[in-house]
Amino acid sequence: MKRSVAHPASAELLFARPSQARILVVEDDGALRAALAETLSQRWSDVRVLGDGAAAVDLIANVANPPFDVVLSDLRLPGADGVQVLRAARERDRRTGVVLMGAFAEVETAVEAMRLGARDFIEKPFDLPQLELRLARAMEHQGLPEKVGELRGERRARLCGGQLVAESEAMQAAVDLARRVAPSRSTVLITGETGSGKEIVAGLIHGASPRSRGPFVKVNCAALPETLLESELFGHERGAFTGADRQRRGRFEEASGGTLFLDEIGDVSPTTQVKLLRVLQDQEFYRLGGSQSLRTDARVVAATNRDLDHAVASGGFREDLYFRLNVIDIHLPPLRERPVDAIALAQSYLDEFVGKLGRPLQGFSEPALAAIAAHSWPGNVRELRNTVERAVLMAEGSRVELADLSIAERATAGPGPLCFELPPGGVSLEEVEKKLVVAALQRSDFVQKEAARLIQVSPRKLNYMIQRMGITHPSWRRNRLVEEVEEDSEKDAEARSG
Repeated sequence: MKRSVAHPASAELLFARPSQARILVVEDDGALRAALAETLSQRWSDVRVLGDGAAAVDLIANVANPPFDVVLSDLRLPGADGVQVLRAARERDRRTGVVLMGAFAEVETAVEAMRLGARDFIEKPFDLPQLELRLARAMEHQGLPEKVGELRGERRARLCGGQLVAESEAMQAAVDLARRVAPSRSTVLITGETGSGKEIVAGLIHGASPRSRGPFVKVNCAALPETLLESELFGHERGAFTGADRQRRGRFEEASGGTLFLDEIGDVSPTTQVKLLRVLQDQEFYRLGGSQSLRTDARVVAATNRDLDHAVASGGFREDLYFRLNVIDIHLPPLRERPVDAIALAQSYLDEFVGKLGRPLQGFSEPALAAIAAHSWPGNVRELRNTVERAVLMAEGSRVELADLSIAERATAGPGPLCFELPPGGVSLEEVEKKLVVAALQRSDFVQKEAARLIQVSPRKLNYMIQRMGITHPSWRRNRLVEEVEEDSEKDAEARSG
């Protein structure tokens, strides 16, 4: 192999690269491997060389070592070929530039490798200075996938129907972590109170991942009873249960190649937890009523507003499933802990509703902004959005005033302290329980999930309590249907009596 003098432009580019860049060379030919090590070490201080593909895959995958900036690998290797080395490098960190080497006869394989994400292919034999130039160019493009992923993630977050605001340090840290873990396929658990933006961050992770062109499938685990949830997740065969008149694909099948977002994972029943554990361990599952094992390539992002550590300790949640879900933990702080985000979100929502509702408002008054920053926002982002929408409708001046927000009254409303003396004549426990449920519903604007969080019960249990106590509200569709049926019955009775 001959050496030639690098062109001035090439030399300028090479010297512009940081000398501390990490490079891995995988080549089974001992003489060529030694020549590459000697040459590249003159430009870059951290150059590792290996002669076996399997050893290279293990080294790349070892999380104790930082990822390499560039991997230079031959296509034909013992243990594992260059394509397997490429896959390992891309799975560890999408920013790693992979340059493959091979003979002319291997060009077809190289083309396929380029489709899989290889940065370049250089045909043997080659000039060493030209190789240095190609490696430097691979590092020049190193940050592009991350930037593109961030833009896609932000767009995906907007498509989720929410606002991604991260002015506070705590929220910036959460978003930064989401972007850093997005390129991997590790399971992510997003924790935080109801309405804190967990679904938006899940959309960001999907959009910034290599799976961004695949499906982003969402399932609310608390919204369905156990049997229907299992059918939703895993699908069912015809005749699996009453009403199953045809085969149905589950969400794990639909999300294959993309991301499956499991919201409210803490409310899943023990039986479903066992089946979820099997999917996470083996990527295999069965449809309800089926005997054929199916595989999925869905990445799971889960979210919960519950304290799963406490649920595990009390036996309400499987410890092994928790560890499978909690590979990466992203916690979203509540809005009351980040007032700077509350103000930024309020301004964003104001712009949105001014445009939608055609109201010529110029912003918030100073007292209104101070109240937004000081309010506890038990409903988090969802409550803030509803509050701003109502304020835009109610405002009569050029700005939204404190009185338009109506949050001072709600802040003092509620059941009051729970410490009280038992009356001499006693008290009805059922009546106290009903008053507590009604107070929680009023505090949460009759959003049942938020009310359940306030009294620390599951949404299913709260729904049962509401039905048992006969509590109704016009915003609940079920109640409107009941009212319509009762109204029709009254009309029929009047017609018969007439």
